[in-house]
Amino acid sequence: MAGGIIPHFQNDQGHAAIEIGVKEFMCVGATSPYDHPHVFLDMGADDEKVCPYCSTLYRYNAALAADVTIPAGCAYIDRAA
Repeated sequence: MAGGIIPHFQNDQGHAAIEIGVKEFMCVGATSPYDHPHVFLDMGADDEKVCPYCSTLYRYNAALAADVTIPAGCAYIDRAA
């Protein structure tokens, strides 16, 4: 994903798992002020990755676009930017 925008995801609803359409991403935890350090995660050859801060399980789903999640609403948009 070098040279591209790294998608950010959040888990305000406390979902056990979130399906995403990318393997390199940032987890922010929940929406500020309840976020954790924004951590870069890379699934590599795997199809799952657990965030070391909030324990959200992210699952790769090749059918999804980079800004779409299952369940819906977990793509993080920085309102300050």
